[in-house]
Amino acid sequence: MRLFRPLFFLRWLYPGTLFRIKTSDRIICLTFDDGPNPETTSALLEILKKNNIRAVFFCSGLAAEKYPSLIELIRNAGHLIGNHGYHHYNGWVTSSEVYCTDVNYASQFTSGKLFRPPYGRLRLSQYKKLRKTFRIIFWDLMSYDFDNRFGAAKSLAILKKKIRPGSIIVLHDKPGSSSINFLNDFIGMAVERGYSFTIPEFR
Repeated sequence: MRLFRPLFFLRWLYPGTLFRIKTSDRIICLTFDDGPNPETTSALLEILKKNNIRAVFFCSGLAAEKYPSLIELIRNAGHLIGNHGYHHYNGWVTSSEVYCTDVNYASQFTSGKLFRPPYGRLRLSQYKKLRKTFRIIFWDLMSYDFDNRFGAAKSLAILKKKIRPGSIIVLHDKPGSSSINFLNDFIGMAVERGYSFTIPEFR
């Protein structure tokens, strides 16, 4: 399977969205999608705490409403919460009205400022509406930790090969993701290569 840096053509179609931090310095950003979840969130937070790293958690509105204590735990640990929609809709097959209503509804449980489109799929009409309220964040590097055809070793190998200055990296905060199994090793590798972890100023 050939791996591409995702959605590169959208950089021109959707100006103002963020795919990668503009820098030549060895700084990177960790992000986690689809949480919170009682089976995975606390374990991820422990790894991040151990390594003194802050990250961005793009949370499902449905999960955030169900587990408000986990949202509070993420915030209290110094991480940012982003909006990942309430129902995790695919924007390409969802009407703009339904999609934008869903995102706005999720904001009361997640964030009213930062949004990451589920699957990275966003229609131009949805983008035009949501950009008025949200900073839209995509990514530079996908680990495929959600795909059981990969496994932890292959996901880690992808990150080792593709990491570069400014990378915004997507991992997942949910059962079935292999991120917990390789996150600590990835952090150690990145630090050995001279990288540090940051949260960009999303403005």
